[in-house]
Amino acid sequence: MASSSQSGKQLQEIHQATVRFAGDSGDGMQLVGSQFADLSSLMGNAIRTEPDFPSEIRAPAGSLAGVSGYQLHFADEEVTTPGDEPYVLVAMNPAALKVNLPEVQTGGVLIVNQDEFNAANLAKARYPTNPLEDGSLAGYRVVPVPMTRLNDEATRVAELSSRERARCKNFFALGVVLWLYDRPLQPLLEWMMKKFRKTRDVMAANGAALRAGYNFANTTELFRVHYHVAPAKLPKGRYRRVNGNEAMALGLIAATHRAGRTLLYASYPITPASEILHELSRHKEFDVRTLQCEDEIAACCAAIGGSFAGAIGVTGTSGPGLALKTEAMGLAVMTELPLVIINVQRAGPSTGMPTKTEQADLLMALYGRHGESPLAVLAASSPADCFPVAFEAVRLATKYMTPVLVLSDSFLANSAEAMALPKPKDLPDLSIPSPTQATPDFAPYRRDPNTLARPWAIPGTAGLEHRIGGLEKQDGSGLVTYDADNHRKMVELRARKIDGIARDIPPARVDGEARGDLLLVSWGSTYGAITAAVKSARAEGHSVSHLHLRHLHPLPANVGEVLRGFRQVLVPENNLGQLCLVLRSRFLVDAKPLPKVEGRPFLIREIRNAIEQELRHA
Repeated sequence: MASSSQSGKQLQEIHQATVRFAGDSGDGMQLVGSQFADLSSLMGNAIRTEPDFPSEIRAPAGSLAGVSGYQLHFADEEVTTPGDEPYVLVAMNPAALKVNLPEVQTGGVLIVNQDEFNAANLAKARYPTNPLEDGSLAGYRVVPVPMTRLNDEATRVAELSSRERARCKNFFALGVVLWLYDRPLQPLLEWMMKKFRKTRDVMAANGAALRAGYNFANTTELFRVHYHVAPAKLPKGRYRRVNGNEAMALGLIAATHRAGRTLLYASYPITPASEILHELSRHKEFDVRTLQCEDEIAACCAAIGGSFAGAIGVTGTSGPGLALKTEAMGLAVMTELPLVIINVQRAGPSTGMPTKTEQADLLMALYGRHGESPLAVLAASSPADCFPVAFEAVRLATKYMTPVLVLSDSFLANSAEAMALPKPKDLPDLSIPSPTQATPDFAPYRRDPNTLARPWAIPGTAGLEHRIGGLEKQDGSGLVTYDADNHRKMVELRARKIDGIARDIPPARVDGEARGDLLLVSWGSTYGAITAAVKSARAEGHSVSHLHLRHLHPLPANVGEVLRGFRQVLVPENNLGQLCLVLRSRFLVDAKPLPKVEGRPFLIREIRNAIEQELRHA
């Protein structure tokens, strides 16, 4: 549907849009992208975002290695991914254009800062000729905008240096996109008044740049059509835009509050998990204690110490940091203390690609400790899902007196979506009372008959003194022992305790028919792309279903039954097939992996193409 706007240009109604901002790492693409996402949420759209950070901390300006991007998919209905291909690319320099052009839709809109397409920048981007002039962009709608010059003219009202004013051109670009998608200026101007209230010249310059970009798009003949995306019909409630790390932190706070315990988060800073530490450090009013440690081992041990003292100990890391924590995780298994370990996975091995995503730590999470060291493993499926997964991790850790490992990844950590805020009264009570009085029959390793959990006896409680440490415990008394039969019994008890969690989690639920031609199995961040691809395939009449797994150890009790209901099983993963290996070995089904190890999440079309290929071979 189309109509005429007040400017006389055509306003076209569309259902969804995907936009990407790209430029140098110092061009402020993350800032304007996140502001555009916030405004789209405020307008009632469903959103998903995907920031893309360069791995180089200080890559040379204008170089291919220094390109930073921010993609937003917004729609009038539910969205599960940041979008496969942007329709609009805002490129602030030649390098940004070259890096991102292969992913733009054919016929898409390229809004480029033509002032930066000079000989020096073209050489840095390895362009032999100027793509704005050589005809290589004929398949796209190119909108060259002299952003640097127009921004300089617009911001002269502020008493800033030319270099400081040049930093405002990201808001000039944002103003252009706001007009293109029929977004109001006022919420952004009000945000600037708060953000830059102590630097009024910066506020004035950025505001002038934003208005100038908007007015340029409104008056220039380069644009004859702009677009409007109606609000999505989302369930009623209060929403907040969160990324995965923020949601994880909020879930931990909510869970420990409902458990009536102090939260101790001990961590060593590491990309991309550091933001969890930053977010939690802002919330001391909720009895949150944060501790930045000198290394990963110290962080995990400190969290264990917090749990021993009666707090809920949590530690977080990414990729290689998990390897350093494993000995202490074994200590938590042996002492049977509640501990939550968050691993925000990134591309490896070793330092790998710190700002890129991967799911390659699953086998390490399941088996990467010496000895028989069982613990529970969970994985979040979306940025907002990090909240309930963190809550569930605390529930299991305290109820079963065990470490729980939570898997997120760089894609979830940095991506954002609108999260419906739960009502506090709807969150379950997680309080686990500790014994407060000595009894003649107190034994630190006497187990609850239902959960096999030992009592959480707090040190300093009179009459409840007991030994703790990494040496094997005597069943019941907790005394150190090297008895062979006792060791076998304790190993089996610890394993049975974790296996028993399967009775306390929901059964595996299939999206689609319970039996059929093809089942796609997902865990973690592959959920969004697979959900969209399966929905598309079913709309065309294909017999395709989807099983997503949040609990990875133990698995839901009915997983084997579900898998055997399908002729083919496909497991897409951002690794070389780790969950697929587990499913094949445990359930003896002919599951087939669909691996992707490029440091990037799956696109919907990649899953869709794999579905069609499998169905052809059925």
